[in-house]
Amino acid sequence: MRILTTGVTGFVGGHLTELLAAEGGHALAGLSRKASWPPEWAHLAGRVELHALDLHDGPGVERLVREFRPEWLFHLAGYANAGKSFREPDLCWRDNLDATRTLYDAVARSGLTPRILFVSTGLVYGDAETPGVALTENAPLRPASPYAASKAAADLLSYQVTRSPGLPVVRVRLFNQTGPRQSADYAVPNFARQLAEIAAGLREPTLQTGDLSSWRDLSDVRDVVAAFRLLIERGTPGEVYNAGSGVAQRMQDVLDTLVTLSGLAVTVTRKPDDGRAADTAVTRADAAKLRRATGWSPRIGFAQTLRDTLDYWIHATPPRSSPA
Repeated sequence: MRILTTGVTGFVGGHLTELLAAEGGHALAGLSRKASWPPEWAHLAGRVELHALDLHDGPGVERLVREFRPEWLFHLAGYANAGKSFREPDLCWRDNLDATRTLYDAVARSGLTPRILFVSTGLVYGDAETPGVALTENAPLRPASPYAASKAAADLLSYQVTRSPGLPVVRVRLFNQTGPRQSADYAVPNFARQLAEIAAGLREPTLQTGDLSSWRDLSDVRDVVAAFRLLIERGTPGEVYNAGSGVAQRMQDVLDTLVTLSGLAVTVTRKPDDGRAADTAVTRADAAKLRRATGWSPRIGFAQTLRDTLDYWIHATPPRSSPA
């Protein structure tokens, strides 16, 4: 297949590209704001046709689509940090809704009809009406952050374009994902990086966190991209599918597990983020529709995900140099 991926150099994009490259037989191309791979994905150079292109450049996107002629298009690019979105909502809306509309318009003008997978988020649902109940695709959308609201709007746009101009877009609402090579802007890798720095003697044995009372449905990113690969082939255009483990993890327990895995004795201090007071407290996916459509199920246990994430940061963190 000829496969184009937006956001190809990001965390999820890199893992997806690894999966597609390992399959072999595909012609792979990707979009990124920079024409270079970050260090964690440098091994993909030469295996993917990388294009430096801003998704807001409609003519440039149309030109690339016409030249590359993708049969599958994974749309992963966008603003991805729910916490920061409270502080920079304009950028969030621009990169999630406006960029998605520009992409669809460019594809429509090209006259081509690649199968498109639009990656939305489980945060579009907000808190469940009934606490503790797993959310199905029919749950009302009640986004609680600028990030979630902008993704909900782009999600609805992705349905609308299946009606007119008739693009074959499949939507997936991804609940939280984590794993090795994720940015430390996110909770799990942030905890792991701090533990790795403590182990390397680079910081005092004090670990700083935000609110640990929330519950998140956390999946391993490697399981997530396997779901994407199945959905773009087997999903029904116009339909939406939840992707998640179905198990909510309390962030306090996630931290405790990482500390245990590290073998360190640490003190934990919490720094509240008042800007996230309205954010969703609990999310849990009902992914039965995804399983029925594709046969997908998570294969990597959460303890293994945490172990691999901690190991990644330990190996990425050089020990403190001894004084001369």
